[in-house]
Amino acid sequence: MVARRRGTVYACPDQVRRCRRERPAEPVRTCVGCRTRAAASGLLRVVAVEGILVPDPRRRYPGRGAWLHPDLGCLRLAERRRAFPRALRAAGALDTAEVHAFLT
Repeated sequence: MVARRRGTVYACPDQVRRCRRERPAEPVRTCVGCRTRAAASGLLRVVAVEGILVPDPRRRYPGRGAWLHPDLGCLRLAERRRAFPRALRAAGALDTAEVHAFLT
């Protein structure tokens, strides 16, 4: 029987530095429609402004945002699940006409 060693196994520092240069970390977000995780670069950020859901493709609007695949199927699924008010912590329903127009 082989004795197992406990503890942390560290990689060679050169290998760690090489991995960091090759693959920079990218934020991961969850789509409010289909609830799958994806890179933030592949998702559309939406923000609630005075009860209206506004697309934020440049990610510059202040405040809490929700992330959505740029797909009408995910938008419809999020509307059906009432995910936008919950994700944005907004009271009442939000108008999604601007996001719908942006995606079509």
